[in-house]
Amino acid sequence: MPSTKKRDYYEVLQVERNATQQDIKKAYRRLAVEHHPDKNPDNPSAEDAFKEASEAYSVLGDTSKRNTYDQYGHDGLRGDARVNTDIFHEFSDIFGGGSIFDDIFGDFFGGRNRQTRGTDLRYDLTLTFEQAVKGTEARILLPLTVSCSECAGSGAEKGTERQTCRTCAGHGQVRYQQGLLVVARPCPDCRGSGYLIANPCKECNGTGNTSTERELKIKIPAGVDHGSRIRSRGNGDAGASGISGDLYVVLEVGPHDVFRRDGEHIIIEAPITFPQAAMGVRLEVPTIHGNERVLIPPGSQTGTKIKLQGKGVPRLNGSGNGDQIVFVTVVTPKNLNAEQKQLFEKLAQTMPPLKIGTKFEEREKSFFERLFE
Repeated sequence: MPSTKKRDYYEVLQVERNATQQDIKKAYRRLAVEHHPDKNPDNPSAEDAFKEASEAYSVLGDTSKRNTYDQYGHDGLRGDARVNTDIFHEFSDIFGGGSIFDDIFGDFFGGRNRQTRGTDLRYDLTLTFEQAVKGTEARILLPLTVSCSECAGSGAEKGTERQTCRTCAGHGQVRYQQGLLVVARPCPDCRGSGYLIANPCKECNGTGNTSTERELKIKIPAGVDHGSRIRSRGNGDAGASGISGDLYVVLEVGPHDVFRRDGEHIIIEAPITFPQAAMGVRLEVPTIHGNERVLIPPGSQTGTKIKLQGKGVPRLNGSGNGDQIVFVTVVTPKNLNAEQKQLFEKLAQTMPPLKIGTKFEEREKSFFERLFE
């Protein structure tokens, strides 16, 4: 059954991954106003955009759900009833919490000095099918920007101190009068840092940071899939203030020789002969949890489905496993020897011919309909 791939929630709200909760709230407020169905009665796509933004805000606007999403993406929220798609509830919540004018003009009048956070990093990690399903611990060597050990991240030569910028009084911003508004902008002298360095550190040239490599152990939980993300807090590049960004490990899962995966389920094909299909047979079927004895019932057709409950992929939320689906394929022999031909001819004489146009119950449903029954 085809499914629509969800867009990244940060992309939906058009914010960076290190956006503050206030930034996320502002972004949703803007999109909610722009796409609200009452303002777009003749645009059917507006309601879809409105719902998508509301769903994204219901996750990113909640610290707990946001942490889960940052680590595991959409897979981590699968089956989570807390993901709210009630658009009117979310719409009233975003406007009910405070004044719209506070959101719009708060930064202009606040004169706040926001610390410069380090850059988030991405690392692509390739896993085998078994590692993704069962979980593992990976060791990675990561090039990093870290706080300078010589100056302890201050950027000033050892024995000296950085000075508070007199132009902005250490706020990192200066304010200008523009008509009725007071607009805050980064200080041109200290470039928004709030301080000046007269004697830069020779080790880091005054940046407060140096380059290095760090070996990290990354725990991969059981049940991750291709494209899953794992967030490692504080293991990104160091910022000017010493606050590091985060590391996002993006997983690439290789194929398996026998198994195929569909979400939390594992699919395997079981080829059988005509006699086995007619009379039934017990087969030893491999699963990721070990071999299982499976009865193929008499009269099985190509596409017959047998479910091995709980033999699939562990769910990331810890609520058990998916299933393994065994699909039967009846293989038609191509090269018969003389004895086999005689046996088939004798068998054919004992069975009446089938009428063209006859419908069989097993073939009335498509392969994909049977797959998701």
